[in-house]
Amino acid sequence: MFKKVLIANRGEIAIRVMRACRELGISTVAVCSEADKNALFAKYADEAYLIGPAPSSQSYLNMEAILAVAKNTGAEAIHPGYGFLSENPVFAKRCEEEGIVFIGPPSHVIAEMGSKIRARNLMVKAGVPVVPGTKDAVEDPVEAVKIAEEIGYPVLIKASAGGGGIGMKVVNSSDEFATALSSTRQMAGSAFGDSSVFIEKYVEEPRHIEIQILADGYGNTIYLSDRECSIQRRHQKLIEEAPSPIMTPELRAKMGEAAVRVAKTIGYVNAGTVEFLYSKGNFYFLEVNTRLQVEHGITEMVTGIDIVREQLRIAWGKKLEFKQEDIVIDGHSIECRINAEDPLNDFAPSPGKIRGYRSAGGPGVRVDSGVHTGYTISPYYDSMISKLCVWAKTRDAAIARMERALYEYVVVGVKTNIPFHKAVMRNPVFRRGDLTTAFIEDNNIMEAVEEVVKADAEKGATLASALEAKDKKVAAITAAVHAYVSMAQKTQR
Repeated sequence: MFKKVLIANRGEIAIRVMRACRELGISTVAVCSEADKNALFAKYADEAYLIGPAPSSQSYLNMEAILAVAKNTGAEAIHPGYGFLSENPVFAKRCEEEGIVFIGPPSHVIAEMGSKIRARNLMVKAGVPVVPGTKDAVEDPVEAVKIAEEIGYPVLIKASAGGGGIGMKVVNSSDEFATALSSTRQMAGSAFGDSSVFIEKYVEEPRHIEIQILADGYGNTIYLSDRECSIQRRHQKLIEEAPSPIMTPELRAKMGEAAVRVAKTIGYVNAGTVEFLYSKGNFYFLEVNTRLQVEHGITEMVTGIDIVREQLRIAWGKKLEFKQEDIVIDGHSIECRINAEDPLNDFAPSPGKIRGYRSAGGPGVRVDSGVHTGYTISPYYDSMISKLCVWAKTRDAAIARMERALYEYVVVGVKTNIPFHKAVMRNPVFRRGDLTTAFIEDNNIMEAVEEVVKADAEKGATLASALEAKDKKVAAITAAVHAYVSMAQKTQR
């Protein structure tokens, strides 16, 4: 097994990877920006090195600085976590050139799946269902309108190199098309350096379902579990659960086998996720996430498999320890992404110092976090505070456990989206499992969030007052001690 691994990331995911390394006896190397030099993940690692100023472009996206640390410390492999360089084929290729193991798929696979157009065409050849749409990038607005009319409105204009919901626009009529095409191409070029876009039929009432896969370097590929990721804001996931409320053994087998077919078609190795849209009994290939997912923890909770540990084993050259028939799904798990953002202000980021922090605990609760009391949420990075996951034998019991965990979770000093999660857990439509990617808009969730915020205001104000009183008391005691020491020193003189 590796003796030393560098984690090219920050926050909770860096700690998550380091925990798996520690259990395997692997030394860890952290790289951090100046803003993160006192962060928990930098302290948790066996070694930590500054690689640049706070902006990501000068630190966590600085390939050569990260590679230099890896070489100077003797790290044999780099785990990219998610975000930053995790799906960058150039970085994966640079690792390969330097003789450093990139813990993820080969660089050419990342590049292949980075283009949604190429990925779609590969899936068609592999016999995996895809949403009706164009095979190539569209450029001529007049021709594009004709294609959209043939497909039938509403349609989606999507950036070929897009991800995370960036570079997507729904178009309902030909009157809107030219403007939408121009703005999407401009957005794609600015965000990804690739302005190519394609057209796809807009799937109505879609559910976002993904399949976790593992593939070793010997041709063995399996699927672990499905995850429902339909609760989204601006195409960004907020709540995930495993398994999906609509899943049956038959549907899971069909989608799982399709995901394995995808992986084998592209020569995938390591952990990855195949994402699908599901609507009215049909499912369609969406994309491949060529990395560890934020929501991997809920799959771990229902399968008992440590996905990060398997990533490390596979990257070391080991075969999978289990076959498809060994995978058993036990119970139900839900994840709420706890972010420092204001749900009543269009989820605007809420950076600042955490003055009080108490995470949830108890049976069936898992909190992956990199923060603590006194920690400052930086405006330079993603505002995630933690991933709150729960497990229980049934979905109803998991929802009840999540409600209890959210009740226990206290963060003072910054606004969080905890009220949003409470509102969703109480929603009758959510509790029935009738989910779509338009769940928030269709169910007036934000009105319910306002009510939760009002109900929580007294609790939050009381705790904030207690913390303020405590701060004053500590300051008074400290001042008294300093005065006593000063007086004692004068007396001795």
